[in-house]
Parts: sequence; structure tokens; C-alpha cells
Amino acid sequence: MRYRNTVAALLAAACSPIGCGPSGRVQEQSIEVKENSALEQAKQYLNNYAKGQALGSEVTSFTHIIEEVRKTDPARAKILEQGFAELQKPKAKTAAKAKELLKQLEPKQTAG
Repeated sequence: MRYRNTVAALLAAACSPIGCGPSGRVQEQSIEVKENSALEQAKQYLNNYAKGQALGSEVTSFTHIIEEVRKTDPARAKILEQGFAELQKPKAKTAAKAKELLKQLEPKQTAG
């Protein structure tokens, strides 16, 4: 008798998931991940410095960022090149310099 109850309970437990869950197929979705441009990456670093973050290992990527920006915007690449060099100087006022660089990188407003 006890054996019968155990088997019945196991059978009921094994069959209970059948029929549960969503009907049909799972809908697939494509999510587009937008890669940050080199200029956006530079701005993120500068924003962090403007908030008081110290320079870290990311300084090794400055040259690469400058070269990528140079491909599309040579003027801003020159600003970044000079600015990143100044940020790395000893006793540089990082937060103030970063804020100044961010202003220089803003798009120029044209009259019209």
C-alpha cells in the first residue's frame, strides 16, 4: 500500500509540469548594442575626471582614442591630444582641466 502511494505521488509530480508554461514558441528579439565612439569614450573619461576621479590605467588608451577621433574629426583629436598630455603632467589640476576640455569638445554653434 505504501509503495502504491509513493509511486502515485511520483507519477503525479512527474506529470504536473506538462501543459504548464507559455503556449507556442518563444518570441525572439534582436537588441542592438550601440558601440561608443572614441569621442564619446573620451568624454566619459573627462566627465569622470571633472567629478574628481584620478587618472588610472585608462591613460594607456589615450593614444588609440586620439587616433580614432582623428579619422573623423582632426580638430577635436588635436584638442584631445593636447588636453590628455596636460592631464598627465604632475600636479595637473585634473578636474578643472577636464571641464575645460569638455567645453572645447562641444559642437560649435553656428548663427543662422
